[in-house]
Amino acid sequence: TDLSDFLSIVGCAKGRHNSEKPPEPVKPEVKTTEKKELPELKPKFQEHIIQAPKPVEAVKRPSPDEPMTNLELKISASPKQAPDKLKLSSGNEEDKKRLGTDEIKIGISCKNGGCSKTYRGLESLEEVCVYHSGVPIFHEGMKYWSCCRRKTSDFNTFLTQEGCTTGKHMWAKKDAGENVVPCRHDWHQTEGEVTISVYAKNSLPELSRVEVHSTLLNVHSGFEGEKEFHQNVKLWDVTDVKRIYVTMTATKIEITIRKAEPMQWASLELPAAKQQQKQKDNTTD
Repeated sequence: TDLSDFLSIVGCAKGRHNSEKPPEPVKPEVKTTEKKELPELKPKFQEHIIQAPKPVEAVKRPSPDEPMTNLELKISASPKQAPDKLKLSSGNEEDKKRLGTDEIKIGISCKNGGCSKTYRGLESLEEVCVYHSGVPIFHEGMKYWSCCRRKTSDFNTFLTQEGCTTGKHMWAKKDAGENVVPCRHDWHQTEGEVTISVYAKNSLPELSRVEVHSTLLNVHSGFEGEKEFHQNVKLWDVTDVKRIYVTMTATKIEITIRKAEPMQWASLELPAAKQQQKQKDNTTD
């Protein structure tokens, strides 16, 4: 590896000294009779061209004010739910007790939002009530119900909006939060789906609903007679609303959510700090 050592190596042949440099050997001349095409000059092995996949664009988190979708409940038939349906049909008897009288007074208005019907007698107990299941929202001069979000700036138009939900009339107003109870719920995920289980036994389909948009989930369940469960979840990432399914059994409500982008969520719900950052990013954009 050392040049000085190389120059001092003793020769391996003997002969007379020579004052002239010996001529270099002549290289044989290569003659080509025909011009080869470029493909023929390529090496004779099969080439495999590997193309890198295009980078996946991150799904932008939409505005939390987008319309909610009321999901259809797929009900698994169970004999345990039959007695509770009887309790639902006798719910007007509970209304009578709340009023503190033996009879509901003629002329009392239905307490469901958006329903203008009044009690006229026993036939009113069998009437179908068309009402708004959500709450009224007044924001930046616009007025609408959270369940169907038909926005208007005119207050009279807002009051006359036809309901989006059907059920029984409520002749007595329940005390706010009187029957709301905590309920055990859990979730698990795969790369493409999230499954949420709410363990509300003997849930009543008539008193239960699940509303979603791509980043928000609202669960309301009436179960075991008079109990109620409410849960609002700001989801960790964007979902595919068209591929969200709800199954109701005697022991639980199961919600299967399809992720808009296959990935592992760090949590079911977006933390408050990250929510603020997302809002800031959207404002900057």
